[in-house]
Amino acid sequence: MLQACGIPDLISKKEESHLPESFKAGLLDETNSATVKWKDFFEDTHLSSLIDTAVANNKEVNMMMQRISVAKNEIQARKGAYLPFVSMGAGVGGAKSGNYTPEGALENNLALPNGQAFPSFVGDYQFGLFSTWEIDVWKKLRTAKQVAVFEYMATTEGKNFLVTNLVAEVAHAYYELIALDNQLENLKQNISIQQNGLAMVKQLLLFARTTTLAVKRYEAEVAKNQSKLYEITQQITVTENRINFLLGRMPQAIVRASTGFMGSKPKLINAGVPSQLLKNRPDIKKAELELSAAKLNIDVARANFYPTFNINAGAGFNAFALKFLINTPESLALSVAGDLVAPLVNKNAIIAEYKNSNVKQIQAAFEYEQSIINAYAEVSNQLSNIDNLDKNYLLKRKQVDTLVQSIDVANQLFKSARADYLEVLLTQRDALDAKRELIETKQKQVNAMVDLYKSLGGGWQ
Repeated sequence: MLQACGIPDLISKKEESHLPESFKAGLLDETNSATVKWKDFFEDTHLSSLIDTAVANNKEVNMMMQRISVAKNEIQARKGAYLPFVSMGAGVGGAKSGNYTPEGALENNLALPNGQAFPSFVGDYQFGLFSTWEIDVWKKLRTAKQVAVFEYMATTEGKNFLVTNLVAEVAHAYYELIALDNQLENLKQNISIQQNGLAMVKQLLLFARTTTLAVKRYEAEVAKNQSKLYEITQQITVTENRINFLLGRMPQAIVRASTGFMGSKPKLINAGVPSQLLKNRPDIKKAELELSAAKLNIDVARANFYPTFNINAGAGFNAFALKFLINTPESLALSVAGDLVAPLVNKNAIIAEYKNSNVKQIQAAFEYEQSIINAYAEVSNQLSNIDNLDKNYLLKRKQVDTLVQSIDVANQLFKSARADYLEVLLTQRDALDAKRELIETKQKQVNAMVDLYKSLGGGWQ
């Protein structure tokens, strides 16, 4: 007991979970979209069906479920550690003692109940129940069981965080696929416009109102854009296969609603207050539970310095001959013993484990604080991103409308020989690029909505 007083003094870290009162000055609405289930959040039925399949079939989620089962079994194992262990056993053997040994002399003078001489070769038959029990005086075993509980809960939160990321990843890929469909349709429309322009310059060439160079330039522009059709088609195939991979199935066509994408408005999301991140974000709750487990592990490591108390007991039958094995009370054998064991010399391993548990507690505290800072930064970034994307989209929409109108103006000027064919081509090219950027901006808007929902802690319910 005296040697247990020499436990090293260590310094633990107190975690900090302070968060600002709001994400923006003057924004104190406690309504939080993170509490909305993903089936209610995503209104597109095709997307909801894909997410439902992904949550059920994704291979990584299923692997995580097995890790959860392992953590749950660990609770059962540690719970059994502080209960008595009872086992049943049987044994058989034999021995012959020398005549001039104390055992041999005793056996030579011992007669059996029926008057026969004691056998020279003595058998040893036994069976019975045996029990060992470590008395958990310092609550080391019960604390270790509580550590397993926290680790199990942390694993469950890890699975929730994985589902949150999976839902967001499926939504990103789905909206990327829809955006590619719109890019493909936009490119086809532009090709149709340029083919009409090609027919026009060919007709003007017949009347010597333009040159062969204009025809060739138009043909080259049409061929360039037609080649891009295959690039986008390949991107669509890759994106579909990525979605199927997330869904845990072989490649197949993805049913989707691509029409009306450009006219849709991103869902309005309520960010609530920063303190709600502590209970909504699975990664923060996981880090908090891991920190709780690390704190208790220090107590477990400290208990290794104290003595352990064990009780060993047994009850059964033991005889030198099989026919006497179950005779009572002659063959009945009982045993009980207690021991106290404490580390005395060379405690380096125990000291190192105790120090490591303290270091891991400090590390877990830093990880918990980091998860809170990261969560707040993610929400703040997405709120700013949504505001800037809204302004960006309005300006790009205005740019596209202006360029579409300028295409007709350029064509009319070209027909009346008041504009060069290059001006027409450049106008069409600028309109194509502006539409492409507009579609990309719309995709970014939708992705920002999904990312904000994920950052707030939504998507795992």
